[in-house]
Amino acid sequence: MGRITIENLDKSYANRRRIPRREEDPLLRQGDYVAVLKGIDLTIADGEMVCFLGPSGCGKSTLLRIIAGFEAPSGGRVRINGKGVKGPSADHIFVFQHSGLFPWMTVAENVGLGLRHLKNQRDRSAQINEFIEMVELEGFEQHYPRQLSGGMQRRAELARALAVNPDILIMDEPFSGLDFLTHMKMREEVVNMHAFIRKTILVVTHNIDDALIMGDRIVILGDSPTRVIMNRQLAFPRPRNFEKSADLSRLRSELYLMLGVNYAV
Repeated sequence: MGRITIENLDKSYANRRRIPRREEDPLLRQGDYVAVLKGIDLTIADGEMVCFLGPSGCGKSTLLRIIAGFEAPSGGRVRINGKGVKGPSADHIFVFQHSGLFPWMTVAENVGLGLRHLKNQRDRSAQINEFIEMVELEGFEQHYPRQLSGGMQRRAELARALAVNPDILIMDEPFSGLDFLTHMKMREEVVNMHAFIRKTILVVTHNIDDALIMGDRIVILGDSPTRVIMNRQLAFPRPRNFEKSADLSRLRSELYLMLGVNYAV
């Protein structure tokens, strides 16, 4: 299960740019904080893929880190399957923007980290091969991360995350730094993977097209401090094509305008 409930969530940070000159300065005594998230209310269904959009610095990644348990909120709460989030969990896997593969381990060894509970070596090897095949990295099992392209590293990270069999997969800008064609292929793989495993998946992205192609729902964060300014279910059938769906194309243009771009490129 991977149902997530976010209730009146706030997050503030100390404003370290303003340094009081004297110890008696009121700023030092009372504290000076910058509100990043304010009053976030969301419910994410089990098995849903939700894409988060918003301008840089609006708090998208912060929200995901709070959901994953890496940060604590300043107010409100996050519950997963009815239980409050107290910290990171093996049931909620976070795929960071930059490669998290262990460089001294091969692809197979990295993927196998999520299968350490399997004592039977034959079963463990079979599972490792299954997840490597799922992300189309057959033949690269004994390669080290430095021997892989950026896209292949991302696929290996996905395989490792899936091997843990998490209830929730959280991805922060999973396609950043990839070339155009690899980006498109990775996006397609994520859509196909979600259709196959039906896990709850949360994705932070700056790419409107990615969100529209992948998401069951789009959540747009905006304003300052950040609030939810759009929470929209996407009922378009897959595979999605902007040229063949006038409604999808209109929504695309609407999102570009909402995010401050006057035309969809």
